Amino acid sequence: MLYNMPKLSVVPTPIGNLKDITLRALEVLKQVDLIICEDTRVTLKLLQHFEIDPPKLLSYHVANEHKKIKALTNQIQQHEWTALVSDAGTPGISDPGYTIIHTCIENNIPVEVLPGPVAFIPALVGSGLPMQRFYFEGFLPHQKGRKKRLEFLSKLKGTTIVFYESPYRIMKLLKEIIEIWGENIKVSVSRELTKMHEETIRGTALETLIYFTTQGAVKGEFIVLIYNE
Repeated sequence: MLYNMPKLSVVPTPIGNLKDITLRALEVLKQVDLIICEDTRVTLKLLQHFEIDPPKLLSYHVANEHKKIKALTNQIQQHEWTALVSDAGTPGISDPGYTIIHTCIENNIPVEVLPGPVAFIPALVGSGLPMQRFYFEGFLPHQKGRKKRLEFLSKLKGTTIVFYESPYRIMKLLKEIIEIWGENIKVSVSRELTKMHEETIRGTALETLIYFTTQGAVKGEFIVLIYNE
């Protein structure tokens, strides 16, 4: 134990390629007393891969984060050093974790955030679209409020807009983009980033829609970027 008071370290984990974990992240995971993780099975595999003896593991996820926050906070206060991880990427970025971080800050528990993997940054940099000003939207509502949200985003001129989307709704999103912005708007779509089948498609919204229409069932989390001139 290294600290005289509780401390929370937010630790990003690889989004696919395990080599993307940082040396600092490995150092923290080796030393903490407790790891709060989205899925204990996923985190255990990561620890085993890097030959790290697992400390105590506690699970949280988007469906129970609010319900378990009091118990999780108590556990953080009872341990000197706790790490917070998600299954992949940086906790809190379209993943659970915000409530835990916010509650620790409210309770004067020191919070440090390690830099590391997050899916939209490599997708943005590799898109070829302007990066001077971008807006991270993440996942749109599935139904209620979705169209209203897209109409709001259409007013953000001179901005590259970043969406996350599942393979089940990627075609729907591309059709919505064509409806709101027109078929000629520039689009970049990335999926399976850092993995064996990593792919980025750049072109107009219509060209991108046609491409994915011909691919059949597609897998992976999608990052969709458009430049709203």
